[in-house]
Amino acid sequence: MRTLCSSTLIGEFFIIGFAALVAMKDDSLSTSTVWTVSGIAMAFCLVLCGVITRPGGIALGWALQIALIASGFAVPTMFFLGAVFAALWWASVHYGRKVDEAKARFAAQADSTTPDAA
Repeated sequence: MRTLCSSTLIGEFFIIGFAALVAMKDDSLSTSTVWTVSGIAMAFCLVLCGVITRPGGIALGWALQIALIASGFAVPTMFFLGAVFAALWWASVHYGRKVDEAKARFAAQADSTTPDAA
């Protein structure tokens, strides 16, 4: 699960950076505000890559997905991209858990079929 979720978060890192470049063209937003908010969100993506398997990591990831969709109020394209990344996040969590379960099952099966060296 960690690999799939981290891949999604790294993709979001770049999308947030590109969205900040687009948001800078909006005269109602100051450059410092855009880069402060975007920088915090980008740093959050990177930090979340490291804590994804800890308790609350998945919930924090969902909070990031909601914030990404809400950023569509500043950059309208982000409504679509946020929804796409929320779907990717769901798939990463869902299928990542299935892969982790399968790995554990195969490891347990391999341990039980290994003859004792006694």
